[in-house]
Amino acid sequence: MPGSCDQTLVRVLTGPTASGKTAAALRLARELDLEIISMDSALVYRGMDIGTAKPTPAERAEVPHHLIDIIEPTHSFSAAEFAQRARELVDQVRARGREPLLVGGTLLYLRALEQGLNELPAADAGLRARLEAQAASEGWAALHARLARVDPASAARIEPGDSQRIQRALEVWELSGRTLTQHFEQAPREPGLALRVVSLEPSDRSWLHARIAQRLRDMLRTGLLDEVRALRARGDLHAELPSMRCVGYRQAWEHLDGAFDAAELEQRAVAATRQLAKRQLTWLRAMPRRECIDCCADDATERAVRALLRADRA
Repeated sequence: MPGSCDQTLVRVLTGPTASGKTAAALRLARELDLEIISMDSALVYRGMDIGTAKPTPAERAEVPHHLIDIIEPTHSFSAAEFAQRARELVDQVRARGREPLLVGGTLLYLRALEQGLNELPAADAGLRARLEAQAASEGWAALHARLARVDPASAARIEPGDSQRIQRALEVWELSGRTLTQHFEQAPREPGLALRVVSLEPSDRSWLHARIAQRLRDMLRTGLLDEVRALRARGDLHAELPSMRCVGYRQAWEHLDGAFDAAELEQRAVAATRQLAKRQLTWLRAMPRRECIDCCADDATERAVRALLRADRA
């Protein structure tokens, strides 16, 4: 985010899950002629609406949204793919005489945009299957310990239960002979975008935890389990796909497998979402060049809108 009056600044609204990003984005759209580019790794999947808190049809009719419902849940969508698509969309939106607004809490995507892209090996289905088999036999904690031996810096960033990121870090190591940390330290093959980042973050974690719990209850009330039943009935999905590892979906899948009852489903999903929010806040604290807005404040939406409007004068 450069200083003075760089007119190429791209607005970004981020923050942990349940912090109020959608409300602020739609409020800003009433001030500016906007198109929203989703920066959320779960919203890309078709058929996953309730558990991802996807913008409603009415919200999407009010403001154009991009990078939502673009792939089937059988597929994956990397940070590199996101950054490429987001860059193209920024140019396309501005060519239409409108302003892009990136909205979401997938901080790996934000890092790819801000710091530029490094060359990483493509996913390898055979290697991923082998790592999943090892995890099934030894547990993901054992694979996290293996990662700690070869790439301590990545292991320190990745929770022992974050199977998707453990798998990817080990995959990069085995395919390239270089750690994920070494790849990130390498000069990017293309520069990052100039961003104006506004982040909704809580001064009181208990406020966010209450929001997370209420949102999960709302999801269950409005049909999350039926949504996961429909996904299971397709026959082409399984619990280890990146889509089905999304918070809420993983716990619902396990519940439908009979692993635990409905009360424990709610407890586990809330706990997993709180862990996600904790990881998001850890990532955000490592980004000093952001403007923080207290999402607990009654006027948080208005303050976020004012901060984003200042991008014109940054």
